[in-house]
Order: sequence, then C-alpha cells, then structure tokens
Amino acid sequence: MKIMHLSDLHLGKRVNEFSMIEDQTYILNKIINIIDEQKPKVIILAGDIYDKPIPPAEAVELFDDFLYKLSKRNLYVFIISGNHDSAERIAFGSRLFDKSGIYLSPVYNGKILPISVDDECGDINFYMLPFIKPVHVRRFFPDASISTYTDALNTVITDMNIDNTKRNILITHQFVTGSSRTESEDVSVGGSDNVDSDIFKDFDYVALGHIHRSQSCGSEYIRYCGTPLKYSFSESKDAKSITVIDIKEKGDIKLDFIPLTPLRDMVEIKGSYNELMLKSFYENTSLPTDYIHITLTDEDDIPDVITKLRVIYKNIMKLDYDNQRTRKSSEINLINAVDSMSPLELFDTFYEIQNGNHLSDAQRVFLENIIEGVWK
Repeated sequence: MKIMHLSDLHLGKRVNEFSMIEDQTYILNKIINIIDEQKPKVIILAGDIYDKPIPPAEAVELFDDFLYKLSKRNLYVFIISGNHDSAERIAFGSRLFDKSGIYLSPVYNGKILPISVDDECGDINFYMLPFIKPVHVRRFFPDASISTYTDALNTVITDMNIDNTKRNILITHQFVTGSSRTESEDVSVGGSDNVDSDIFKDFDYVALGHIHRSQSCGSEYIRYCGTPLKYSFSESKDAKSITVIDIKEKGDIKLDFIPLTPLRDMVEIKGSYNELMLKSFYENTSLPTDYIHITLTDEDDIPDVITKLRVIYKNIMKLDYDNQRTRKSSEINLINAVDSMSPLELFDTFYEIQNGNHLSDAQRVFLENIIEGVWK
C-alpha cells in the first residue's frame, strides 16, 4: 500500500504580514498533481490544517476545495486536528465525510478506535490521535498517574490494545523529544510538551505533525514530514517534500521523498546596498519575486532603502543591518532578553553574533542532546 504523509498546512497563515494564501493554493494544486502521478491509496494530514482555531474564510474555502478534489480520487484520507486547530471545527461533519472515505478525527473522548484499510497483505490499522494535553487524558483516566505529555500519550496508547501481529500506523500531532524545531512553531517553556519516542514502539509507522522540518525521531519510521511551505527564515535552507510510505508485509516498509517546489522561495541575502542592486547579483535568479530577508552591511543607513530595494526585490519581508553599530545594539538587547530565552535560543543567538549565520541542523541536534542531558 502506498501512503502519502502530509501535515502542518497552516492555511490562512500570514508571514511578516504577507498572506500565504496564493502560495498555499499553488502548493496544494501541486500536491494534487503528485497524487495523480503517484496514485497512493491513503493520504494522511497530521494536524495544523489551519493556522488559527478560527480560520479566515479564504482558508476554509481553500481547504474545502482541496478536500473536494481528494474526494474525487477514490482515496482514504485521514485528517487529525493539531494544536493550531479547533478540534471541534475539524470534527464537524465527520460522520458524513466518513461515507466518502475522508475521516476526520473526533474531539478526544477517551477512546481511539482503529480504521482498517485492506491491501493484498491484509489489513492496516490506522489510529487517529489528535493533539492532546495531559489534562485532556486525566479526565478519562482518573486513576492513572499522568503528569507529563509522555504519561498522557503512553496511557492513551496502552488503552488502544494494539494487535502487534497486524500492521499499525499512528497519526498524531505532538513534539517528540530530540526533533529539531524552527522559528515558526509554538514552543513550550522548558520543553514541557516533549514526548519520548519509546512509547511508539508498537507501531509500524508514526505519521507525526507539529514540527515544520522534515525528520525522523528515534526511528526511521517515527517521522515528521514537515510543512509543504517555508514559514520562517530559519527554514530558508530546508528542502520541503512529501513523505511517501510504501508498506507491504509487516516489517517491509520503504520511504520516499518527493520534493515540493514553491511559487516563491524564502531566501536570506546579505551584502552592501550597491552589491545587492547590481544586475549581475540578481539576474537569472528568482530573487526578484522570492520572499526575502535582506541584511545590509553598510555602516550608514540608506535613506528610503525599502522603497529603493523593492524596485528589484518585490517581496522583502525583513530588512536589517549588520555593522559595528548594530552589533553593539544587539549585545545590549541580548542582555535584556536573556531571561526569556531558552538555552538553545541563547546558543543560536550567540553563534549568529559570532559567525553571521544560524546554527546548522547538525549543530542544533548536537546541542539539543547536550541541553537535554544537562536539564533532564
């Protein structure tokens, strides 16, 4: 069976006051084209369908159009709510949708029942677990000791009574310990929302949502597919993709990654005003239409610089200076902000001040492991 794993559409999102609806419409149409080429049997949407619990009308219309197109392709579609969604709004009409093969996670009610989809190797059980907090689980398991997110998820999964002789796939929306976050995600203080990957051991594949960077956690088959679009400049060097799972007999799973090319990329560029305005710098590139973060290295401020730069770079989202004056200002601002920053944010800010770049993915993972060991 071929399964496509998507998550974190964040429909209706605005990035630096730019509406992403046009970009989201474009990428959803690209995804439909990929579905037609790949011909999967199952589509997974692992939460954060919308960017807000009460999404704007244009976001609802876009998702309605996407669902309509999916319903015409004779697919099984599993959709859960994420932390940005209203669970009640995502669940609306679920009993009607079920008849068309589109399954929407209900508001968590203490029971997660599998939905079986068969292929030539038998049944695959899909478990849909929307974003939950410990307080949601305590209500239904008053005798259980639940103080952490790991306790809550472990209690819920244990109650599923999973048949390990069958193939089982979990769809959920949580932060698994060790995953690498980006600036466009919600962060809980001290990592209090962490979930240990060990609790997923009974599943053949865990389709995760919540983290915006494509990655595996603890196992190749416990995976975030990432967002289909970049939603912050911390993702500027990320490659977005769809995760495709090809599952045959139990234990026989292969993963593939189909790249997604956006309507506009999100790019960071740095240099003096004169360098960036040279035709040789931007010609034969997509920079004039991309979403841009520009860092100017001029020592003096350029009058009306945004207007001048937008003659070439139409979609400037962010502009700052990197010179002797701003470095001194950054040092002062950093001192004032230390108390509200996580250890990883402090390391990243220090590294950027020293080197002019953010930490790489490998450096982030290395530091996260050290931080986790120290503050565990």
